[in-house]
Amino acid sequence: MYQRRRRRPVSEMNVVPYIDVMLVLLIIFMATASVIAQGVKVDLPKAQAQTLETDEETIMIVSIDEQGLYYLNVGDNPESPMQAADIAAIVKTRLGVDPSIPVVVNGDRTISYEKVIDMMVLLQSSGAPSVGLMTDPNS
Repeated sequence: MYQRRRRRPVSEMNVVPYIDVMLVLLIIFMATASVIAQGVKVDLPKAQAQTLETDEETIMIVSIDEQGLYYLNVGDNPESPMQAADIAAIVKTRLGVDPSIPVVVNGDRTISYEKVIDMMVLLQSSGAPSVGLMTDPNS
């Protein structure tokens, strides 16, 4: 006769159910993340922004007026409107000489948010490591 082998108890933890639960939770979080990311109307608090400690000569300010025209505070005539491509070329050239020059966008409050974002993207593609937004500390 043969003798039956006795099985030893397994002392390892079975992690398969935990992996299943983790994958289910991952799917739930992925599905709800798109709902959470939707925009909600909020009233932002008023706050005083810190002023930039540089003079007007060393900072590049791109202004957008109420008609959506672009201006740059450097160059031959800072009061005349410029094309976005011209501003990008000047910013790229100036940042090539001194990459530490701050670049700031000064947008009129009546223009669309899209115009400001388009200009910020153009400035970053021209080599600006970061682009700031100007605010009016008195309002």
